[in-house]
Amino acid sequence: MTDLLTHEEYRAIAQSLDLPQNAWIDGAYRPAISGKTFETVNPATGVVLGTIAACGPADVDFAVAKAREAFEDGRWSKLHPGARKDVLVELSRLMLRNARELAVMESLDAGKTIYDCETVDIPEAAHVIKWHGELIDKIYDQVSPASNGHIAMVVREAVGVVGLVLPWNFPLLMLAWKIGPALASGCSVVVKPAAETTLTALRLAELAAEAGLPRGVLNIVTGSGADVGEPLGRHKDVDMVSFTGSTVTGRRFLHYSADSNLKEVVLELGGKNPCIVLDDAEDLDAVASHVVNGAFWNMGQNCSAASRLIVQAGIKDRLIAKVKEHAREWIVGDPLNPEVRIGALISKAHFAKVSSYLKASKSDRILMGGKIVGEGFIEPTIVEVSDRNSSLVREEIFGPVLTVVPVASFEEAIAVANDTEYGLAASIFTANGKRALRGARMLRAGTVTVNSFGEGDITTPFGGYKQSGFGGRDNSIHAHDQYTQLKTIWLDLTDTADTAIG
Repeated sequence: MTDLLTHEEYRAIAQSLDLPQNAWIDGAYRPAISGKTFETVNPATGVVLGTIAACGPADVDFAVAKAREAFEDGRWSKLHPGARKDVLVELSRLMLRNARELAVMESLDAGKTIYDCETVDIPEAAHVIKWHGELIDKIYDQVSPASNGHIAMVVREAVGVVGLVLPWNFPLLMLAWKIGPALASGCSVVVKPAAETTLTALRLAELAAEAGLPRGVLNIVTGSGADVGEPLGRHKDVDMVSFTGSTVTGRRFLHYSADSNLKEVVLELGGKNPCIVLDDAEDLDAVASHVVNGAFWNMGQNCSAASRLIVQAGIKDRLIAKVKEHAREWIVGDPLNPEVRIGALISKAHFAKVSSYLKASKSDRILMGGKIVGEGFIEPTIVEVSDRNSSLVREEIFGPVLTVVPVASFEEAIAVANDTEYGLAASIFTANGKRALRGARMLRAGTVTVNSFGEGDITTPFGGYKQSGFGGRDNSIHAHDQYTQLKTIWLDLTDTADTAIG
């Protein structure tokens, strides 16, 4: 585990950082063609960290053209798989060498706790890049069972120029989830980071160049969704787009594709994820620890957050008492303090949205929290709901709010868990192995954990059912599928003289 510094030491690092300001296109930092900029703000303090290039459609065109040029001349796409592997492994090494700088930069830009950045986000992002790099020369093509007179090869080819549109909740990790398999497959990429969180993406592009990635292969275009995201989604020379974010915005990318060149679209969207605790669950203290981590990790700004606690009524009070005990250990405060577990919400607008959910209806009971600690900060909150159709149960809050829904039986728990338009993640706690497996099979979610909260790891695919997304999966060997096309090469081995007429 990473050795953490003191609060004062992290503050000193923050003051010494040289923050990037411009977009990264064709292997160099470049201002927006228009010359426009926008401010990036520390959510925890409201202090302006700096100005970032506010790119527009002309910058998108330039980046796509350079990505296409790089793809077509083969400087990366036709490079030997082993050589591509070496570059990505070196990039991973450089990320770890600069991990502390990246962690502080991410904490400042996103309001994330330095604890999470140091112990999870940055080391995991580096691991993801290395894992996909190591996989490059270990994915084999296939030969189909054709007749004696034929050989049919099924080969993978890079899809081409890829647009990658990122969320703000895990800026560097989500970048790694996408560029890892995209670059490993031989694609050239144009990345649009969230406008709220651009700094670590730009710094990583610089490290990628240092690692030996050819210019034009990785481009970071900064700006708003309207000025960069939409032009990228509509661009006729982009072959595929992978988007992680809200379901509302995900729908737009399907329209962009339909209105342009029918580019492939992969969506990883929202979630309203159930955590089922049955009355035979063992060690309620351990269960409570998982519940708290699932609900409040990253301030609940997590698409797989376990935001619905569905618990059998017989153990509800005992479990909630233990959940409260663990939740009290999640201190709210300055994200650069390594003892803090709850940092700032990403923006004033998002803070206002989450705060609005704390105005619980008269039929709901706030069991813990419910208070605004300061501008941008909300303490861990637990609410027991009586109306299963309330917004607290139905809508993705994306904040540190856990809703409690009591149920009478296993069957009711599964029915309530599946009663949502989402299907990203779910968890079930029970000592009955058969019931655990039955429940896991019955839950309509892309990832189901048993007696734990989690998302699997790099070896397991991550994505959702229903309105939580479709078109592909992040993580695992399956992530490479979305960045490649399958081609059949059919070889006729018969002698033409044997088939001649006459």
